[in-house]
Amino acid sequence: MSRSPITRRSFLTVLGASGAAIAAGGAELLPALPAAAAIPGPTSYSATWASVDQHPPAAEWFQDAKFGIYYHWGVFSVPAYANEWYPRNMYNNGSNENNHHKSVFGDPSVWPYHNFINGARDKAGNFVQFAPKLRSAGGNFDPNEWAQLFVDAGARFAGPVAEHHDGFSMWNSSVNEWNSVARGPRLDLLRLHADAIRAKGLKLLVAMHHAYNFTGFYQWAPAQSDASLKKLYGQLGSAAEQQLWYDKLREIIDGYQPDIIWQDFNLSQLPESQRLNFLSYYYNRAVAWDKEVVATYKDGFNTRGEVFDYERGGPAGIQTPYWLTDDSISSSSWCYTVGIGYYSTNALLHALIDRVSKNGNMVLNIAPMADGTIPSGQRTVLLGIGDYLKRFGESIYATRAWSSFGEGPTQMGGGTFQTPRTGTAQDIRFTRSKDNRVLYATILGWPGSTVNITTLAAGRINLSTLSAVQLLGSTAGSYINLPTRTQDGAGLRITMPSSSAPYSAPAYVVKLTFSGAIPALGGGSGVPTGWARITNVSTGLVLDSGGNVASGSPLKQWNYDGSTNLQWQLVSLGSGWYRLVNRTNGMVADSWGDTTNGATAMQAAWNGGNNQQWRLNDMGNGRYQIINRGTGTALDSGGDATVGARVKLWAPDSSTNLQWTITAV
Repeated sequence: MSRSPITRRSFLTVLGASGAAIAAGGAELLPALPAAAAIPGPTSYSATWASVDQHPPAAEWFQDAKFGIYYHWGVFSVPAYANEWYPRNMYNNGSNENNHHKSVFGDPSVWPYHNFINGARDKAGNFVQFAPKLRSAGGNFDPNEWAQLFVDAGARFAGPVAEHHDGFSMWNSSVNEWNSVARGPRLDLLRLHADAIRAKGLKLLVAMHHAYNFTGFYQWAPAQSDASLKKLYGQLGSAAEQQLWYDKLREIIDGYQPDIIWQDFNLSQLPESQRLNFLSYYYNRAVAWDKEVVATYKDGFNTRGEVFDYERGGPAGIQTPYWLTDDSISSSSWCYTVGIGYYSTNALLHALIDRVSKNGNMVLNIAPMADGTIPSGQRTVLLGIGDYLKRFGESIYATRAWSSFGEGPTQMGGGTFQTPRTGTAQDIRFTRSKDNRVLYATILGWPGSTVNITTLAAGRINLSTLSAVQLLGSTAGSYINLPTRTQDGAGLRITMPSSSAPYSAPAYVVKLTFSGAIPALGGGSGVPTGWARITNVSTGLVLDSGGNVASGSPLKQWNYDGSTNLQWQLVSLGSGWYRLVNRTNGMVADSWGDTTNGATAMQAAWNGGNNQQWRLNDMGNGRYQIINRGTGTALDSGGDATVGARVKLWAPDSSTNLQWTITAV
């Protein structure tokens, strides 16, 4: 296999200005993101990995932006039942969607999905169609109002799902007659969104989910005889479908010049040549536009030129390179459904803070109603996030991850499909200013009269250059000085203004300003807290994840070459236990609960179990045994110096096969 830090990912089931500058509402615009110095890249691209891998994946404006909004709104919003997979599941005989469809509309054989596009009457005689009307034409859809809401929510980029798996294009397409100009709304919805979003100073995201349209979405739909319906239902045949996939993307690029093209899964099912055609075309057009663009993916691309997206999740620790998560305002559906529920503002906001601390962005999905109404419950959540970012955005926007993402008992992230969790007053997340002179410690609850930041303990960091400690005030740009502080081996204890919070907020930010660069963070007891290589004493090889691999993949050994596959972070869990987090994939070392001598050490998404917790047994001279909490066995090279040899588990003894050095990188 390739020893590149990044491998072509196979799909695992399942994407600035300071916060004080955000407009408070009304007709104000969000100030445009400052033009960042362009990251050098080629002036032209060819359809090869060697060429497109030279594209800088995460533009500086993207890393500064942190928070975006997109929305699942389309034909599937009309039935407002179950979720956005209604078009697929209505054809699955006996499913809830199928039964609902028969009850309300009729059997799918006589009342097919395209009736929602063309318009038809349901069994009660009601005319049903995806045909939102602009407010100016007497309807409820106002793209300018949507864009202002996104500004008020603190988003720095936004945009629609321009095509979901159902095959309906929300733009004026010449390659797909099933589009929002030719049918249904008779509006170029993508144009309306794009113009409104850019008029507010936001970057434009366009989400495309169209690969799965022909690779499995309409699994249960009957074969169509009409050529046009074959196109809608993904039945044209592989060659034609793959060309249509590419042609739709070219229309999006040429017609709307998106700053971000976000794509859903199953790109790996497309020919590599077509994937490369898309990337090279997009990047060449961006060169012509003289702007930096971002392409995201869940599979089929790589992080050399593109940004990996975790669906509803993220890594357990800091991950490089820069990454993205797409999450939704609801746990039950990505599109509007009757009775849809929502996550709390605090849960989503704390998830955003956590992801930013780990070197990531978050794009949050909302679910408008078919007529273009954004429900009040969703508005409330968005405005709550926006209120926080308006007041405390300096600790989020244009920051960077620090050496440690944070501390505290609440586990967040660790893979895909992780529920947003509300943190506690014991949970702290760190960010830093881009000039590396300010460290922000965001506390996910009011700590009382004193906060103790254990990461900043004596022996781990020298605070002699700390010149000011302040609590961010209740309004942007205001501060409360915190002059009383004490550092010892247990942490940095800071006296807060009072035992009760001086104002109400979902989280509280302590700003630590240094007279120079933020001092380097050490591990205490010689253990680095940043990224490290873990080297076996017997073989001289280092612990290796193998890259972006599936959960349950074995740990191996490899010659150290600087690859992020070979870099690990020992994240303290307290009481001497650690999780070992890989820099490339965010997974952790796992014993899999196998107590047998010689069992293979594995890796998996963090779940908090004892099988993923390790302690260091200090053998002296900088050497450690790494012992699993669940099994009592230790990581073992077996003395096998073959590059690629698996790492095993063995009952601790005096052998140097079980001894490792841990060196900061």
